[in-house]
Amino acid sequence: MKNIKIIMFGVVIGVAIGLWLGVNIGRERPLLSNPFNKASLNEQLKRVSGETLEKSGRALEKTGQELQDKLSK
Repeated sequence: MKNIKIIMFGVVIGVAIGLWLGVNIGRERPLLSNPFNKASLNEQLKRVSGETLEKSGRALEKTGQELQDKLSK
């Protein structure tokens, strides 16, 4: 009976730690940060604008390469 209690305690603690780390991984945050913290508006804007800028840069680069390929032919 004592072994079952120890195993159940270990499972509960393991699940809690796994959820904690899993939520932080899913939100792309440091592993040991608070998973219940809401991202501030400034953080969200920085993240979204950075992603948008990166995507538009890739699109411009691709278009430039295609134009150079057409001109060289």
